[in-house]
Amino acid sequence: MAQAALISRRVRPGSLEISDAETGAMLRAFFNLVERWQLSDRQGRLLLGDPAARTYARWKTGQAELSRISRDTRERLSILMGIHKSLRHLFREPSRGYQWLRKPNQAFAGASALDRLLAGSIPDLAAVRAYLDSERGAW
Repeated sequence: MAQAALISRRVRPGSLEISDAETGAMLRAFFNLVERWQLSDRQGRLLLGDPAARTYARWKTGQAELSRISRDTRERLSILMGIHKSLRHLFREPSRGYQWLRKPNQAFAGASALDRLLAGSIPDLAAVRAYLDSERGAW
């Protein structure tokens, strides 16, 4: 039965759909990260694929209609949670990980990881996550 439920959630080979409950949890965690990373609302919006300011404000106050959040945004949230997890594994003190985000890095052509994230595309988010995963030895 559990296997059948898992298979029914598949969107494309090798990937799973992100449920509304998972999306809600990641959205709440995302807004905690925005605060800890000291990002503006504009920067937060860029990380999520640039939703309308009013939509972002509703999400921020916990008024998201989870079923209407796009697959793109769900994927972005998932990648950002992976980045957060990697930072927590690499840095014992969370503040050092938050500082690392803003420091120039040769892996990103001298830009910071945050600069790369704010370029705004899913491949940009994925590049930062892949870099961090490689630094911590992945799985």
